Amino acid sequence: MQKHYSKEHILNIAQEENVRYIRLQFTDLFGTIKNIEIPISQLPKALDNKMMFDGSSIEGFVRIEESDMYLYPDLDTWIIYPWEAEKGKIAALICDVYTPDGKPFAGDPRGILKRALKEMESMGFTVMNVGPEPEFFLFKTDEHGYPMLELNDSGGYFDLAPTDLGENCRREIVLTLEEMGFEIEASHHEVAPGQHEIDFKYANAVTAADQIQMFKLVVKNIARKHGLHATFMPKPLFGMNGSGMHCHQSLARGSENMFASEQDELGLSETAKSYTAGILKHARAFAAITNPTVNSYKRLVPGYEAPCYIAWSAKNRSPLVRVPASGGASTRIELRNPDPSANPYLALAVMLASGLDGIKNQLPLADPVNQNIYTMEKADKEDLGIVSLPSNLKEAIDELVNDEVLTKVLGAHALERFVEAKQIEWDHFRTQVHPWEREQYMTLY
Repeated sequence: MQKHYSKEHILNIAQEENVRYIRLQFTDLFGTIKNIEIPISQLPKALDNKMMFDGSSIEGFVRIEESDMYLYPDLDTWIIYPWEAEKGKIAALICDVYTPDGKPFAGDPRGILKRALKEMESMGFTVMNVGPEPEFFLFKTDEHGYPMLELNDSGGYFDLAPTDLGENCRREIVLTLEEMGFEIEASHHEVAPGQHEIDFKYANAVTAADQIQMFKLVVKNIARKHGLHATFMPKPLFGMNGSGMHCHQSLARGSENMFASEQDELGLSETAKSYTAGILKHARAFAAITNPTVNSYKRLVPGYEAPCYIAWSAKNRSPLVRVPASGGASTRIELRNPDPSANPYLALAVMLASGLDGIKNQLPLADPVNQNIYTMEKADKEDLGIVSLPSNLKEAIDELVNDEVLTKVLGAHALERFVEAKQIEWDHFRTQVHPWEREQYMTLY
């Protein structure tokens, strides 16, 4: 249950718990958590929305001539970090970014998600529920604390110690998250050696995105304590499964799950079907946001359980969208292509906008594809109208800029800066000479 705090409540707790520093956290356009740490004496000022920072110093925000930004803390995100600090405790507040004239900053990812949710509310829905499943790898570190390419175990799916040597680290992560108010539903070793997944209870979209960011912070901190390096890089090792961030999602009106229908064979309402059709329609374009790095597309290849093809099913895991078996109040769809390098606020905003477009236009949902798409012949895929996700970041960016629905939800400011940065990233990768090329060609030619 989410707690609700007032200014007075926070000030009292800070005093009682000996909080000495507060991190005012926000997220840049590319999903990196930023923070301004203030002493306890500045907390009243922060709670009055008077803490200013230089927006031009944050990648993707603003130019130097328009740099003043203000942080507006979301009081309900107040959290005290459970790890020990030398001279008192450290707390955190997640903030929205505002301009000096008191308006939400157009490039704030959290604000972009909130705008998308207002569109949802205008259509009669009250909540987008999201259950994320972020995966990560644990690598050993050298004597300087830098990650090596040596995994911390040789475990596989659902393995236990001694094969799963990350078990103690993962257990401490879970206990820390629970101390911070997370409701953990499951934690287990994933398919690849050194790979782990911790699932937490679904929440409304903004809270879910906040939790993903806090989750990453906790995982990295606890891993470091165990002499390990945690990475959310989508595909750190060739020949092994990559890390995904499957997103279970549904829309509700009050307490009613609008995706559920007792009349349908699969338990899906017409709303759920149109929403899913919208997801499939815009998938090639929103891949640039849900899979935003050059490395993301090394994961989206056949043979490693990651989806490559735009289709849906209730019976197998090869398509992009899966409908889990649980029905009734738990009815939902699972989008399987996002990876944990994505900015969660932007990723949820583009998913929601895609689904809402399907509902608005009452898009028909194609028939499910219940056979293994990975083993299908090319002609069979073409007959069924199954197309692939983009094969690289450049292709995904080209799709994004031509999608009117997604460019609108992102807004001109965020879109321009995101695309510019990703085009530079692609060009750096495209023009770099990689070790594989030297191995292949240095002695051959």
